[in-house]
Amino acid sequence: MAETLEFNDVYQEVKGSMNDGRLRLSRQGIIFKNSKTGKVDNIQAGELTEGIWRRVALGHGLKLLTKNGHVYKYDGFRESEFEKLSDFFKTHYRLELMEKDLCVKGWNWGTVKFGGQLLSFDIGDQPVFEIPLSNVSQCTTGKNEVTLEFHQNDDAEVSLMEVRFYVPPTQEDGVDPVEAFAQNVLSKADVIQATGDAICIFRELQCLTPRGRYDIRIYPTFLHLHGKTFDYKIPYTTVLRLFLLPHKDQRQMFFVISLDPPIKQGQTRYHFLILLFSKDEDISLTLNMNEEEVEKRFEGRLTKNMSGSLYEMVSRVMKALVNRKITVPGNFQGHSGAQCITCSYKASSGLLYPLERGFIYVHKPPVHIRFDEISFVNFARGTTTTRSFDFEIETKQGTQYTFSSIEREEYGKLFDFVNAKKLNIKNRGLKEGMNPSYDEYADSDEDQHDAYLERMKEEGKIREENANDSSDDSGEETDESFNPGEEEEDVAEEFDSNASASSSSNEGDSDREEKKRKQLKKAKMAKDRKSRKKPVEVKKGKDPNAPKRPMSAYMLWLNASREKIKSDHPGISITDLSKKAGEIWKGMSKEKKEEWDCKAEDARREYEKAMKEYEGGRGESSKRDKSKKKKKVKVKMEKKSTPSRGSSSKSSSRQLSESFKSKEFVSSDESSSGENKSKKKRRRSEDSEEEELASTPPSSEDSASGSDE
Repeated sequence: MAETLEFNDVYQEVKGSMNDGRLRLSRQGIIFKNSKTGKVDNIQAGELTEGIWRRVALGHGLKLLTKNGHVYKYDGFRESEFEKLSDFFKTHYRLELMEKDLCVKGWNWGTVKFGGQLLSFDIGDQPVFEIPLSNVSQCTTGKNEVTLEFHQNDDAEVSLMEVRFYVPPTQEDGVDPVEAFAQNVLSKADVIQATGDAICIFRELQCLTPRGRYDIRIYPTFLHLHGKTFDYKIPYTTVLRLFLLPHKDQRQMFFVISLDPPIKQGQTRYHFLILLFSKDEDISLTLNMNEEEVEKRFEGRLTKNMSGSLYEMVSRVMKALVNRKITVPGNFQGHSGAQCITCSYKASSGLLYPLERGFIYVHKPPVHIRFDEISFVNFARGTTTTRSFDFEIETKQGTQYTFSSIEREEYGKLFDFVNAKKLNIKNRGLKEGMNPSYDEYADSDEDQHDAYLERMKEEGKIREENANDSSDDSGEETDESFNPGEEEEDVAEEFDSNASASSSSNEGDSDREEKKRKQLKKAKMAKDRKSRKKPVEVKKGKDPNAPKRPMSAYMLWLNASREKIKSDHPGISITDLSKKAGEIWKGMSKEKKEEWDCKAEDARREYEKAMKEYEGGRGESSKRDKSKKKKKVKVKMEKKSTPSRGSSSKSSSRQLSESFKSKEFVSSDESSSGENKSKKKRRRSEDSEEEELASTPPSSEDSASGSDE
């Protein structure tokens, strides 16, 4: 049998509202922690007198009764959990967990039973509804009626405010059933009546919330705030926490009382009672009790006559009566040495106190945030100036608190405090500087370098330049090799008897030579650029026949163990599965890993063997393809010409003219006149132009030479 049982998402019924939290059952007793307020209910195992299991709106519920008459209700259980709870109660608490369903007939006529602090309306043996008498704020009687009024619940969307009972008259003499009913209710109800004398009175205390000066009368079960306009009675059972906080000026003290439920002033709710004291103010206090009563009730925590600072006396009396610890600031110290930070929350300026287990802000509006309910914190730059920053807190319920206008000098101290408390910091990287330069934000999402886009742009530029270069080269090659006009001038200069005609036009020739020189220079630079640039690598498609690469030892193990991990952790995501697998592999022994290493080695050998066979077969086919291409390349290389100036250009043009002769243009007499030669050259140039236009693509040198073939 398990020593403890724990249940999450359990709801406790308190004053008509359902507060979620965690329930833990152990040998010593039952503990419930409220997720919202952090309040803990501790029920000792020896105090339990009865346990009832019943069906309720939120599934199934557990009702517990104690010896002192308290009733605790917890809902949100599943039906399958009954056996587990029943066995636990029998083993550890020696109680029989009884099943008892509510009556749902809808009748409004029955009997009322008072049991401890609970009023139960029953039809037969089944209860219809139950009313905790501690929720009753007022009880009034009529002729045959009793009216119950309830404390308003701010957390519930709908609150029950009033219930009326009709009590029929009876024949018994001397007993009024209506009065008897009312007395039973009032004896257990939370109706505060200021009967008797106060233990002590503190006069004219300055109160920040609710604002004003109040006399505080201390009674055994409640404290009474009496002001000029408003009057409050606060039961000690509603006090959740006590705080004693020093002001930043070191001359004043805050005493904060956390209340649940809050006190009300019209539509305003005050969850905190904040008193402000001066450290210089002293008081002598005498309790309205004799020394024996004081010793018996407070066990040395208070004495009949006390004196000291006013804030010390108030906090000491409240601690003894409420029986709760007083929370003070921890070891945090700000830039100026104070235990708090000046900041603004919403529209008002105040002080933020980092405590050992939370943060508290005073004073308007007061805020208390526990560490266990914080999801993450965030340090943000101030919206108006760089001399300050904002401190943001987001809770697990999604509520966000922003404390703004914090001095920049406080950043390091606050960051170190938050880091020491192991809170989740959303932007941990900002500790190095609160006013980072633009470069530190250069890698943000909107300015991030897109490598793929840059690569596509670069490839586009290369394609564009290649197209321009190839068109320039093809044009220059055409001009050099197949320009009939220029060749006529060359021929006339060499073979014509009237050489003076060419020499007389030296100026025109020099211009043409200069132009030709520039074109050649441009072509050479373009080719140099092309040779310097890396060729655009066209990604080859993967051969489906190629053998697949072998997997590593880890991947082989993961494929074999994936289903087992999924079954051990149902609903696990892919990311979490990968993390879990990595942890398991890391913690695996060397002997187990060697097994998968051997499998990976075998797979690698098989891959290498298959790769050799694949490359051998592919090599033979590539040799055949190369032998075919070799012949074509040889022909192309013979037909390419290198442009040059002067006599070299003339000789090359003659060689080209001889090598490009077709059968229809070859005459039997090779030593024909210059006129016949020029005519033949014109025909050849025209024919070559037609062939060039028919070639594909015209911009490629190889394709141009291939077309001549």
